[in-house]
Amino acid sequence: MIGWFTIVQVVVATVVGLTAVIAGLAGRRPGDVTVGGMALILVLLIVQVVIAIVAPLAGTPPAGSLIEFWAYLIGALLIPPFAVFWALVERSRWSTVIMGVAALSVAIMVWRMNVIWTTPAL
Repeated sequence: MIGWFTIVQVVVATVVGLTAVIAGLAGRRPGDVTVGGMALILVLLIVQVVIAIVAPLAGTPPAGSLIEFWAYLIGALLIPPFAVFWALVERSRWSTVIMGVAALSVAIMVWRMNVIWTTPAL
């Protein structure tokens, strides 16, 4: 993983998550900002997939468990589309909050992926 890209992903997911939670608690339904934010998170995760494939080939293999890393990455890739699908099916303020929680979950998972990539397995 690339350190600065990890920080970008965590910051974007955190900002999107907090924005969606605040918007949902304020009574706003899913809109362009919240759904677009989730789309941005998904695009960044797809770029992370490319980085995870290219990095070992470029001489930067993971220090931790590769299986655990990919499990987190695949899980994180599934969260944004499912959260948006839920939000579009049930267009309520609570679906906006759920998108926020999903985005915050992705932020935590990306940080964990960075730890797995950079910390040797015990």
